[in-house]
Amino acid sequence: MEQEQLSALDAAFLCLESRQAPLHLGALAIFGPQRDIAPDRLSALLGDRVERVLSLRQRVRMTWLPPGAMRWVQDESFDLAHHLHQHTLDEHSEGALADLAGTIMAVPLNQRRPLWQLHLITGLTRGRFAVLVKVHHAMADGLRAVQLGIRLLDQCTDAPPTAAAPPHWAAPPNRAASGPSSLLDIGRAVVGMAIHPDRTVAGLARYAANIPGAVAEAFGTASIAASVVSHVRIGTLLAPGISTTAPSTNQRLALLKLDLDTVRQVGKRHGGTDNDILLTVITGALREWLTGKDCRVGSRNVRALIPVSRRTHGPHRGNLLSGYLCDLPIREPNPLARLHKIRTIMNQHKAAGFTHGPGAFPILADRLPAAVHHLTAPLTRHCAPLLFDTIVTNVPIPTRPWTLAGAPLQEVYPIAPLAHGQALGIAISAYQGSIHIGLRVDPQMMPDLPRLAAAVPTALAALTAASSTAL
Repeated sequence: MEQEQLSALDAAFLCLESRQAPLHLGALAIFGPQRDIAPDRLSALLGDRVERVLSLRQRVRMTWLPPGAMRWVQDESFDLAHHLHQHTLDEHSEGALADLAGTIMAVPLNQRRPLWQLHLITGLTRGRFAVLVKVHHAMADGLRAVQLGIRLLDQCTDAPPTAAAPPHWAAPPNRAASGPSSLLDIGRAVVGMAIHPDRTVAGLARYAANIPGAVAEAFGTASIAASVVSHVRIGTLLAPGISTTAPSTNQRLALLKLDLDTVRQVGKRHGGTDNDILLTVITGALREWLTGKDCRVGSRNVRALIPVSRRTHGPHRGNLLSGYLCDLPIREPNPLARLHKIRTIMNQHKAAGFTHGPGAFPILADRLPAAVHHLTAPLTRHCAPLLFDTIVTNVPIPTRPWTLAGAPLQEVYPIAPLAHGQALGIAISAYQGSIHIGLRVDPQMMPDLPRLAAAVPTALAALTAASSTAL
């Protein structure tokens, strides 16, 4: 089996991880069976389907060349028991489920093993069960994680086993590569031309043809770096109202469900995408939460990272990400005015494109040699709060009905990672007429999660009321 090299961005997620801030993402899927299903049967079914996804039996291994690089290799000692776990809730409540999921998500994955876990959780009300999927960000971004999760569901069991990855020589999509990408590549090319003089002219012609693209990429990289530096907020390390206490090894979750049709009615009346409306709702909730903490929102600013996928329909694994840095208008008291400002901000970002600006720092990270991430990680893992206060990510779920052992998927809550120094991560998905929101916090830095969670539906109600009044 071919060994695929991790991209520089994939490697960066491994380097930036710490015990206090594990960089894995997750999803909590809740199923509603029409009849009782034995937990052991569900575990056996999930185990059988894991065996069909070859990439789930691969781990990361360091390589000598290029320096600091990593490759996916087959885990010869793979043991499913390290990755598939069963839990039974003693208390049949949504709060108990969120607490258990938060505890599980706080524990780092073992980097010596394949970077994923499945947690089967039974004991929910009405005979329901949940599956918590936990995947390291080095292995997948949100869209890739969805693709992996779907492979475990009933509708995909007839497909043949998936290949672990495209061959290591396949160029990942959306990369401007063809020419020399590093000094090592240039060195290899020079040696090859010396050994095969007959290829020298052809080789020089090939590199010459790629010089314009390489120069353009270099200028683009420098532009992103300059933009990132210019947007660093010296002296503003965390959002107002969030404690500057060192991060803890505990995490908490809140699981929220909103009505998708209500969100879309606002968009029909006043314009904007679903994401615009939901960003407005999140902004309103943060404003109410900060006001309740006696913070003067008129003098405050909250900046969110909005991840943007660069993924196409190709087979590339790992991360293909960029992003926008969005200053949320929490100072604006009027819900409709907040929506207008959010729409304006997001339209400006989309017009500029996701390959430029400070939010494109994942592209910058992907263009640096992996060795740089190893050397700079002790410093850069603390830098996220210099650029943004929270992450708000929208993970699309295919809208068709999905089942596991015949049990319909009813709810799916995405869970965003928390970078070092970040107190709050927000992940959003729409499925079967509902918006599912996962709020993930460090309780030591943000102890009042229930109040923020309660502010989210309140903010949607306020926006809906303002929308109706304005007609």
